[in-house]
Amino acid sequence: MFKALSVESRVRILELIKSRSLCVNALAHILGITPAAVSQHLRILRDSGVLNAEKRGYFVHYSVNMKVLNDWRRTASSLLEKK
Repeated sequence: MFKALSVESRVRILELIKSRSLCVNALAHILGITPAAVSQHLRILRDSGVLNAEKRGYFVHYSVNMKVLNDWRRTASSLLEKK
């Protein structure tokens, strides 16, 4: 979880695809980084389980796995709670 969220571009990717699914090229255009860089960030996010991937024709569209994201939020909240 922390590795996946440790880079600002990955957090921004999650923010962008939380509301709608996007492909690598669309994310690269919006973020102003190369498609190769986006692909590397997506691989880390996908490996962490927070992304869903759906092939549509030639493109793969990514969306957020909200169950995993909510689990992360609960974990982070419990770590930050004062006892």
